[in-house]
Order: sequence, then C-alpha cells, then structure tokens
Amino acid sequence: MSVLKRIGRAPAVQQALGRVAGGYLRLVRATNRFAVEPADPDPWLDDLGPFIAGMWHGQHTMISFMRRPHDRIATIISRSADGNINTIALERMGVRVIRASGARGRAVRDVKAKGGAEGLRAMLRALKNGESVAFSADVPKVSRRCDAGILTLARFSGRPIVPVAVVTSRHLRLNSWDRACFGLPFGRGAMVFGTPIRVPRDAEPEAFEVLRLAVEAEMNRVHDRAYTLVGRPDRVGPPA
Repeated sequence: MSVLKRIGRAPAVQQALGRVAGGYLRLVRATNRFAVEPADPDPWLDDLGPFIAGMWHGQHTMISFMRRPHDRIATIISRSADGNINTIALERMGVRVIRASGARGRAVRDVKAKGGAEGLRAMLRALKNGESVAFSADVPKVSRRCDAGILTLARFSGRPIVPVAVVTSRHLRLNSWDRACFGLPFGRGAMVFGTPIRVPRDAEPEAFEVLRLAVEAEMNRVHDRAYTLVGRPDRVGPPA
C-alpha cells in the first residue's frame, strides 16, 4: 500500500475528509435552484412511505438532497475503508448509514441466502421501523443495469420501489464504472421521483424479470427527465 493511501485511510484523516465532504454537499444543496417533479410531492411521499428509493450508483451522495427535514432515511455502504468518508458525509446530511453488503444477485431467494443477507436484514428492519431506504440498484461493477437485489428487498418488505434521480447542471463526472457524478455549486438542480413499483411476495421468475426490467426502464426515464429539467443532456447514456 502506498504512503498516500495509508495516510488517506488514517481515521483522523478520514474524519476530516468526511466533514469537509458533508459541508460541501450542504453547499451544493443550498446554492442550486432545484426543480422537483412531480410538483409538491410531499403529500404523495408521506402517504407512500416508507419506501425504497432506487438510484443509480453514481448518485449515491447527491441522493441525500431528497431528504426533507422530517424524513428518516437509511442507506447501505460497504465496510471497506473507502466507504468511511462517504459514511461520515452522509451522516452529516442526516442519512443513517448501514455498514454491510447489500442484497445482490438473482439467486437471492430468501433472507437467509449467503452474500448480502446481513445487509438485507438490516434494510428490512429499517423499513419496518418506518425509515425509507436509499438503495443503489446497479449490478455490481455494471453501471445502469438493474440488479435483482433491490427487487428482493421490495419483495420481502412489501414496500414499493420509487426510482429517484438527483442531478445538477454543473457537475464533475468521474471516469469510473459507476459514472459517479458530483454536483457543483451555483447552478440548477432537479429531483425526479418515478412511478412506484411493487414486487409481490409470490412473484414467479418470469414476472420477477419483467419487474426488474420495469424498474430499470423507469430509473433511466427519471434520470433522463432530470437532465432535461436542468437543460442539458446526460453526457453518458445507459450502456448498450
């Protein structure tokens, strides 16, 4: 491990970077003029909640902007050292962070399945306790391909998936697998909430796949709509 990486993983350094990141997110939220669609969503969201906010992975920091003062929102971040800074920043934005692996893969059929079971149980508890859960829906290391994990969470919780996109007109996009996008201050922003999608507990494999494709399509729709609202195209579209 390089000297810089060792320094970057020191707890004191990560605490400082997390606080800076949290402050920066507040600056971006405060200095962008956000349009919200549908307009005046508060009564609708209150009646719907708690729900599963489905997001593409590269929006995992700006998704905190959707939180209203009275909302209780949790999200999941891996226990890797690289997740520590994001955890600190999101907690400063009022989001409760669960440190665990998420439920992933089409083979996940019950809460006792190996790989992601701990995270799945934690998110189920959060939803049962009235917290909405923000969940990145991508197949691991494959951007904008919906994984079965988010549908598994919806199936066992009985709560709807609401595709969500948060974008800003001024931003930096990283050349990473998740096409991570970081908003910049002093521009326009958009938050778009999509059509809720429910997953029946007894969904057969064919119906499950239809629902997976529906979630993927709706997430791409709200993403494209958000960019339309800020007046610029998404420079990186979904994979072919």
